[in-house]
Amino acid sequence: MTALPIDIDPTRIDVRAATSSAGCTITISGEVDSATAPGLRNCLLEVLGRPGTASVEVDLSGVTFLDSAGLSALATAHRAAESAGRQLSMRCGTARAVIRPLQITGLWNLFTVVDA
Repeated sequence: MTALPIDIDPTRIDVRAATSSAGCTITISGEVDSATAPGLRNCLLEVLGRPGTASVEVDLSGVTFLDSAGLSALATAHRAAESAGRQLSMRCGTARAVIRPLQITGLWNLFTVVDA
């Protein structure tokens, strides 16, 4: 895995991407809030814009905090994936910090969640 070049505070969030023949997995750990969400959004859009990347999985199981700015970044990535004809899925694990905000906002039913 490689750390992605995004403008975020590495003491608060870690974003790594791994590419394989099946697609790209972006693993996020830490806090996704108004300070870190813009960098995450840019990272997700950059990966979704790569030629030949048909499938992207976002692993949120290491996220400890997710606020409205983070939800907005994920929703923006979802719209970009749909517009580009790419498959975007979310892996949430059992983290209440991720599952609950997605459920409350209805994004849980909009996103493709690969573990429930």
